[in-house]
Amino acid sequence: MTALLTIIIVIFVAVAIWQMVKIFDLAQVGTTNTQVADDQDNKINGYLMMGFLVFIYLITILCFWYIGDLPLMSNAASEHGSEVDNLMIISMVVIFVVQTITQFLLHYFAFKYKGEKGKKAFFYADNNTLEFIWTIIPVIVLAGLIIYGLFTWNDIMNVDEDEDPMVIELYAQQFSWKARYSGNDNVLGKANVRLIDIDRANVLGVDEEDPNAQDDVIVSELHLPVGQQVVFKMRSQDVLHSAYMPHFRAQMNCVPGMVTQFAFTPTVTTADMRQNPDIVEKVKNINDLRNERKVEIEESGQELIYEFDYLLLCNKICGKSHYNMQMKIIVETQEEFDAWMKEQTTFPNSLN
Repeated sequence: MTALLTIIIVIFVAVAIWQMVKIFDLAQVGTTNTQVADDQDNKINGYLMMGFLVFIYLITILCFWYIGDLPLMSNAASEHGSEVDNLMIISMVVIFVVQTITQFLLHYFAFKYKGEKGKKAFFYADNNTLEFIWTIIPVIVLAGLIIYGLFTWNDIMNVDEDEDPMVIELYAQQFSWKARYSGNDNVLGKANVRLIDIDRANVLGVDEEDPNAQDDVIVSELHLPVGQQVVFKMRSQDVLHSAYMPHFRAQMNCVPGMVTQFAFTPTVTTADMRQNPDIVEKVKNINDLRNERKVEIEESGQELIYEFDYLLLCNKICGKSHYNMQMKIIVETQEEFDAWMKEQTTFPNSLN
């Protein structure tokens, strides 16, 4: 009944607006109502174009300044992070310069060559010089960016096995992460989703008979030793996920049925990053906002005070709880890592 009344009211409002429009049209009888733009209209539109150009420049600068999060570019916590940041900065500078020039030309010419009575447009049937210029310049710029990006990507993805990197598996499932350390032999045991046995707490489908699996360690909180290169082997149990570690400038899809890989070397411990001035300021801002909702937060059972931690996030919309799919990452000294690892339970001892 409520829905029917709502529909009837909407119809009546629409009819009333239609009638008001008809009355307005009748009231315009005797006034000029041509649809053809005159010199005054063109002049107004020309000035509006220049005004919109100023607006574009201002909104771009303000977005960079207030919400561009440019300080984050100084918070890379991996060896290759600075390379990715440089690539991003160069790309943004090129985009900003190109936008500034092209938008100025577009709006200025619209203003300069606005329609005026008696003015006749000059028609170019062809101009090879102009076509060459606006073709070759983008080709050179884009080729440079692509080649630079490929070299950067190759540097990141080439893993030096002589450095004996630590091997860790990241296992994604709706809507949580698990990490599996390769143990003392630094070799992950074989695993298959068909071997998953919930009753025995074998949630990753690790082969219980594989000798390499006997020293594997499965955890829900990722610990990494600073300065140690880590190779992540990534699997997904159900749908496409994406392992995203923003401060380490690392992201790789987790694809059902295959193993993907990404490697990096963490360079800043969690404790040191918490002392970073940019992070200190961000944490303060977050806690100020949380204090404004103190009662609501405490009633929900959450900790009121936020403390910075590195996070592993899912960067693919994988379902209704995608937003909550994250795992804490702690970067610590080698001694702290070794002490933590001694407290963990190996895979065979974790089974029921």
